[in-house]
Amino acid sequence: MSSIKIECVLPENCRCGESPVWEEVSNSLLFVDIPAKKVCRWDSFTKQVQRVTMVSSVALRQSGGYVATIGTKFCALNWKEQSAVVLATVDNDKKNNRFNDGKVDPAGRYFAGTMAEETAPAVLERHQGALYSLFPDHHVKKYFDQVDISNGLDWSLDHKIFYYIDSLSYSVDAFDYDLQTGQISNRRSVYKLEKEEQIPDGMCIDAEGKLWVACYNGGRVIRLDPVTGKRLQTVKLPVDKTTSCCFGGKNYSEMYVTCARDGMDPEGLLRQPEAGGIFKITGLGVKGIAPYSYAG
Repeated sequence: MSSIKIECVLPENCRCGESPVWEEVSNSLLFVDIPAKKVCRWDSFTKQVQRVTMVSSVALRQSGGYVATIGTKFCALNWKEQSAVVLATVDNDKKNNRFNDGKVDPAGRYFAGTMAEETAPAVLERHQGALYSLFPDHHVKKYFDQVDISNGLDWSLDHKIFYYIDSLSYSVDAFDYDLQTGQISNRRSVYKLEKEEQIPDGMCIDAEGKLWVACYNGGRVIRLDPVTGKRLQTVKLPVDKTTSCCFGGKNYSEMYVTCARDGMDPEGLLRQPEAGGIFKITGLGVKGIAPYSYAG
């Protein structure tokens, strides 16, 4: 097994870093800081960071630019002008809700889920959220509600299974998935988190079809086999509040992990000075796949 190396490549001090996605054309990592309402783009060559305020998740767009979730709105993001155009709005009846994590499916739909605003990390009014997708023609489909904290999501390599995390269920779930229609059905749990793994947060899939889940308060990412339901690997980080992960870099051979610092006391921040930073993990011996881009 290759030697795993973990380094903080950007000491960003994110209050809650999330939604990392690799943009191959610019060799950059995009990610968001949800409480600070900003999206950041870190150039892996120049090490420079550009920031635009306002978002909770971000994704690539086939026609250029990005799509993002802002409050309870799906938006098109013009990076140069630092402006956003609203494409659709959800949860109109729930003024305390906001989008959380989002990701584009293999057919170019932008999936994202909502939750109530937190009063403290992972403390909120429960069952207020829902899962949605924005289709390329800008119409929105609602899949289900009663969600606590809509979080990690990805699709199997054959595009027949949708994986999803509602954090406070402490479970990674799977659905049958129809690529043509975007329909999901037959929900079941493929992995229940163990106590020391804490809260499942963001997630991505690797080129072998295994899932990587960031464990909030668990200070780790875990690799799961969704077929057998077994944990294959644990990679511990020098911070507790790991939030999400994605593959990037050359041939998608590096993993990038976001984390948070909100909710940490001064003593905790002294113990974990890199909390809120962006971490790069190399030597995992497995590659990821390129992210999909929104088709609308």
